[in-house]
Amino acid sequence: MKLNLKENIDLTIGAGGRAMYQLLNQLILKEFDNEYLAQQSDQAILPQPNGRLAFSTDSYVVSPLFFNGGNIGSLAVNGTINDLAVSGAKPLYLSVGFIIEEGFPLQDLKTIVETMAREAHNAGVLIVTGDTKVVEKGKGDGIFINTSGIGVIDDSVKITPKIKIGDKIIINGSIADHGMAIMSKRQGLDFSTDIMSDCAALNQLLENVLKINPQIRCMRDPTRGGLSATINEWASFYNIGINLLEDNILVNDNVRGLCELLGLDPLHVANEGKVIILADAGDADAIVAEMRKHPLGKNASIIAEVQSLDETFVTMTTSFGGVRRVDWLTGEQLPRIC
Repeated sequence: MKLNLKENIDLTIGAGGRAMYQLLNQLILKEFDNEYLAQQSDQAILPQPNGRLAFSTDSYVVSPLFFNGGNIGSLAVNGTINDLAVSGAKPLYLSVGFIIEEGFPLQDLKTIVETMAREAHNAGVLIVTGDTKVVEKGKGDGIFINTSGIGVIDDSVKITPKIKIGDKIIINGSIADHGMAIMSKRQGLDFSTDIMSDCAALNQLLENVLKINPQIRCMRDPTRGGLSATINEWASFYNIGINLLEDNILVNDNVRGLCELLGLDPLHVANEGKVIILADAGDADAIVAEMRKHPLGKNASIIAEVQSLDETFVTMTTSFGGVRRVDWLTGEQLPRIC
């Protein structure tokens, strides 16, 4: 019997019988097809990699599920890929866990699965194992997704935070695009806007960066809490003082306008396709130049400098030449953005 995509998910799909078999074989296994998933076992048996292993997991509960520039599926794949890539790893394999609410449209699930398959393929990553559960109506919120990932770090790559005064912080483009793309589509706030999420896999961009110097100080993707949260984490963890340069931090005009309308600071708004890199000052210009050769790094710039090795503060030199403190986000500015 062929899967009827005009129908909705029901509890029989999660019961392990014929309906589950049809969903897996006619949609999920078909879209994610590869030699490891084709084993159709409760685990994936993978070849032994050469290098150190990196492992990451994340769960995605974004609302709304579909937004300009992506959907929960692209977030789930790219988010875990990026968590691996910022460790210096080459992402190889993903697992996927779906928790689907009874009544969820099968056509929407198909769109999400197709998106995940496309994003994984574009990033050169295989989805090799997974699980699907169905919960009663009212016990979920459409669909939640968990992805876990495995990557391998080449022996030449040493992400070592031996930080010095004068070290530079680099970002590959504009900030706050993802959070504002989500906010613009929230129920009751459906703004007419062309803001697009920056959701993207950064592994190929970062492979190019590591060719400049495989001993980067550290890298992070500034997701929840935005740029300010990640910079403050670094300042606190490494006991360093950091100064941001406002003129070098790109905020697109449409994003800035919506932030001003809603009273939000772009520094606190989430990103899903951005990486910040702490690097030796001598490597910074070469890293920026290399990033600008890639579509995801065409607006790369140096946005900050390490100024102290014995203080945990973050400041910003403003466009007007003044200096202000950049603190942690207080409270919950944007819930359910990933």
